[in-house]
Amino acid sequence: MAPGANIGEKAAVFEEVHGSAPDIAGKGVANPLALLLAAGLMLRHIDRDDLAKRLHRPIEQTLPVDNLRTVDLGGKLSTADFAGAVIKPLAA
Repeated sequence: MAPGANIGEKAAVFEEVHGSAPDIAGKGVANPLALLLAAGLMLRHIDRDDLAKRLHRPIEQTLPVDNLRTVDLGGKLSTADFAGAVIKPLAA
């Protein structure tokens, strides 16, 4: 669940902090939180705090809800299902 940012004078890269995880590749069980949080860091970096807050709000609302977690966090959701649970309030 750790986002990463490498910020230089002329460029910035935002990414999730973890290995390539070949053991779970293609299984739909990866936790997308770090990537979503990295997107929030990128939005803050480009002075779009409004959008970063809009992204973080559903993440903060989704995590405490029972069964709305990926397997690594003790839940049962797939990567796509968890991402969908976070994205759903954004579409409203």
